[in-house]
Amino acid sequence: MKRIAGSLLIAIAGGIIALGAYSLISKKEVKYSNYSTQNTPAYLAGMPGTSGPMVLPDFTVAANNTIHAVVHIKTEYERKSSVYDYFFDFREFFGERGPQGAPAPLEASGSGVIISTDGYIVTNNHVVTESNKIEVTLNDKRTYTASIVGTDPSTDLAVIKIDAKDLPYILYGNSDNLQIGEWVLAVGNPFNLTSTVTAGIVSAKARNINILGSPDGSTIESFIQTDAAVNRGNSGGALVNTRGELVGINAAIASGTGFYAGYSFAIPVNIVRKVASDIIEFGTIQRGFLGVSIRELDSKLADEEGISDIRGVFVADISEGGAAQVAGIKPGDIIVNIEGIAVNSTSELLELIGQHRPGDKVNLAVKRGNKDMDFTVTLKNREGNVSLVKREDVDIQSVLGASLTPVPEKILSDLELDYGVQVSVLRDGKLRNAGVRQGFIITGVDGKPVKNIDDLTSTLANKKGGVLVEGIYPNRTRAYYGFGM
Repeated sequence: MKRIAGSLLIAIAGGIIALGAYSLISKKEVKYSNYSTQNTPAYLAGMPGTSGPMVLPDFTVAANNTIHAVVHIKTEYERKSSVYDYFFDFREFFGERGPQGAPAPLEASGSGVIISTDGYIVTNNHVVTESNKIEVTLNDKRTYTASIVGTDPSTDLAVIKIDAKDLPYILYGNSDNLQIGEWVLAVGNPFNLTSTVTAGIVSAKARNINILGSPDGSTIESFIQTDAAVNRGNSGGALVNTRGELVGINAAIASGTGFYAGYSFAIPVNIVRKVASDIIEFGTIQRGFLGVSIRELDSKLADEEGISDIRGVFVADISEGGAAQVAGIKPGDIIVNIEGIAVNSTSELLELIGQHRPGDKVNLAVKRGNKDMDFTVTLKNREGNVSLVKREDVDIQSVLGASLTPVPEKILSDLELDYGVQVSVLRDGKLRNAGVRQGFIITGVDGKPVKNIDDLTSTLANKKGGVLVEGIYPNRTRAYYGFGM
């Protein structure tokens, strides 16, 4: 009994102690962490009201302001299957003839952008070049026959004209201000579907995709890259910003199939504006040149030249008497800025210089070693002066399929010549077909001396029939070539 009584007393004492302790604890304030009051709330995905609305630009105003100024272009080309077509038409025997016995023409289509109320339209050179007939259809279904005002293969641009008044047109924007990531619209006529608008963003700028290639480096490839859907028929159409301003002319797509595959490319409007203005005002392009050979500045070149700061464009060489040399620029200089705009690629440099004419003064910021220097360069034409190019000279060069330049003084001295005109670049045309090779120096045509391009132009102007060209190559090989005009 004593053992039971002891256990009972211990149990009672333990209960009393427990009650006292609970009483003391209950009087104190106990705090718990409240995670619901933290600054970053957690929500279930997809629940309404859990996030703010996604703000997208309104494309309706830009679309409505531009679709009426973008036209559909249909072109016809002479069908030529082989060289034999020029001498003997086998199709006479197989019935492959068009109306009045002519070969049935080939047809192609593209787009164009009205840039003035009186009917000037800018498009791609590849849309209209060598066409026999150009038909323009406006968005309101009116149709006109257009004529070519001028073309520029070096930028793949052309200007055509229709006889109309009070037309809607698109205002020029500024492609230098265009930002990567900015929304843009592509307006055109893919697959012969009129007034098609697609949206995307600017993916990159100053892209060189090597589709215009020229042996003399005269082409300007500095495309705006976008992911707006562009397809066949969009060539020559408008690339506009959300304000409806023209920022580019659609020209190409990146695709192995010929259909849109993710990226498209447009010619910057600052180049378009300058080329269109030249063609309308002068009938041909007034191209200003720095007179430098340039290279992309990368880590390999920087290591070779001991350059620590990989920014800008490297001047590999300069032309004797060229604009850059006259201004004081030297080989090894690095051009980092043109007219206040930073340049970091050859494409960017060509785009900015391509906006100017011979005689224009351009401010360049240059890094020479550890020194920062500024130069004012007066651009020159390809012949080394500031004169504007005459249209008839360009027309003759187009017919001949060549770029013609004065013969350098050193070559004249080495060959003991007093005059001549050199074939600096050779393309498809009469000279190449006759067998002429690049570098040939023309000294006479039909027995008349050719001292300069003016002499060649006047001799070949309105020429009909055979032409005999005589001259010499820099290796002293004399040659004679004949062709028909």
